[in-house]
Amino acid sequence: MKAVDLAPRAPRVTPLEPPFEAEIGALLQKLTPPNSPNVLALFRVLAVNPRLTERMGALGGYLLGRSASISLRDREIVIDRICALAGAEYEWGVHVASFAAAAQLAREEISAITRVPARLESLPERDKLLVRLADEVHETANISDALWGELAATWTPPQLLELILLAGWYRAIAGICNAARVPLESWQARFAEYS
Repeated sequence: MKAVDLAPRAPRVTPLEPPFEAEIGALLQKLTPPNSPNVLALFRVLAVNPRLTERMGALGGYLLGRSASISLRDREIVIDRICALAGAEYEWGVHVASFAAAAQLAREEISAITRVPARLESLPERDKLLVRLADEVHETANISDALWGELAATWTPPQLLELILLAGWYRAIAGICNAARVPLESWQARFAEYS
């Protein structure tokens, strides 16, 4: 994983705290997963700009929802890898804590995906392709012809578009988490646990 400065740093954008105005509270309730112990700090940071948050919530809701065309495991591999590459411990840790078990990602697999460079030897071929997709989107905002051919043998064009958008979307989320210095959740996974 990318070197992470573990020194406590004050948020650049302070998360909103309850009690929330009615409109903000309704928006945050809509965004918060039902199994979350609290309204996520990321959403409380984004709620500083409610119009942006509402629009981001629509796309994020699609990518994380049942209407998405890719599997939960595929989705979480891409998200975990992109967030690890960007050093976005907040988003990576929330996803590992919230979705790894349901995505059937073993601790060793998460560790392999999180390391930079990745340790792909133990991963199934399908997972290796997803890590490579995330790496290329992160590094080049593109996918090489060779990798595209390998991906196209497993995923349909609509699924490939969704995977690329997912990688780019979480690269943007990682940037928000890092630049705004979103405070970590007490319950989330930490990079050090998977190094």
